[in-house]
Amino acid sequence: MKFLHSMIRVRDIDASLKFYTELLNMKLDHKKRLDDCELYFLNDEDNTCQIELTYNDETPAEGYKNGNAFGHFAFSVSSMDEFTEKMNNLGYKYLYEPFDLNGKGSMIAFIQDPDGNEIELIEKVVW
Repeated sequence: MKFLHSMIRVRDIDASLKFYTELLNMKLDHKKRLDDCELYFLNDEDNTCQIELTYNDETPAEGYKNGNAFGHFAFSVSSMDEFTEKMNNLGYKYLYEPFDLNGKGSMIAFIQDPDGNEIELIEKVVW
């Protein structure tokens, strides 16, 4: 069995596509129209992970409520410093600033997508 993707509903598809493609380097693989929504499938740089953004025709003006069961998505970054510069240039901010997770130099940080979903960024130290 192979894990295929995770799906999240988005309020503003343009803002979400910009966030995931420009900041997180995901690539739009394909779109699919259903009766009441449009599905956008995004791949990571290595084509190993996919996120489905669902944009419903009747999207609540206030967006969707994030439940307390979902935690976050996690992405690796090769350089937290380079990611921070890119993030700042695109006008995004950290939810939790980068910090050393284990005292050995591995850094983590958290950001939020336009709908408030948390995303963990991990820069692992290579020995």
